[in-house]
Amino acid sequence: MIEFSNVCFAYDKNNILENINFTINDGEFIAIVGRNGAGKTTLMKLFNGLLKPTSGTVTVEGLDTRIARTSELAGHVGFLFQNPDRQICQNTVKAEIEFGLKCILTDKNEIEKRCMATMESFGFEGDKDPFSLSRGERQKVALASVLALSPKIMVLDEPTTGLDYKECMQIMEVIKALNSRGTTVVMVCHDMELVTDFAQRVLVIGDGGVLADDVCKNVMSNDTVLRRTSLAPPQIAQLAIRLGEAFNGILTVDEMAERIEEMAN
Repeated sequence: MIEFSNVCFAYDKNNILENINFTINDGEFIAIVGRNGAGKTTLMKLFNGLLKPTSGTVTVEGLDTRIARTSELAGHVGFLFQNPDRQICQNTVKAEIEFGLKCILTDKNEIEKRCMATMESFGFEGDKDPFSLSRGERQKVALASVLALSPKIMVLDEPTTGLDYKECMQIMEVIKALNSRGTTVVMVCHDMELVTDFAQRVLVIGDGGVLADDVCKNVMSNDTVLRRTSLAPPQIAQLAIRLGEAFNGILTVDEMAERIEEMAN
């Protein structure tokens, strides 16, 4: 469980987040959305102690992040940076995936087994230099190195940055499978199609606080909040909003077809 209680954060006395309150239960898949500069990445870094709240309390798996060591929190929280070049620190793909495993495991056979399984699932060549790969491939290496640790909580800051559609779906299906096995997923994302397809609950961040916290369907049909944060829902959701109350909550083509068929009958 993750709990934010009256959390505030400021850079040089400039308030970025004020009085943030929410709870994330085990096994949820949550998307955090908002316009650029709203404080989403700052919020992410409060989850694993990379940043400490200026005031208030962040509790992760019973640990107060102001007191707990970042290394201790890392045993519970896997974190993917938006820019993979700030995360990759080894000279080969294999070494990059092994790096985190060596921090939490002592059994060399287990490290090798998990490393090889991860590389196989992503189709990596272990001796490749990560920095010789494309931006999208580097993002996949960074994600793979986190997934190899099997954390209870995954915090993902724009996990599909730089990926084409096929790569994006591959990554998201891996994350979805993890979530289905009980991993809590918290994802910052600008792609509302992805949010709609995968997230169960959405937190909207803006003006230093939480503007909305609801199931995806309700947030995507909340025209007031979306306009306030300059977010555009999926095209079908936009059409549903224009069609009026009878189409409230429609997010997919199938749902739209079903609703029209119901009305026709």
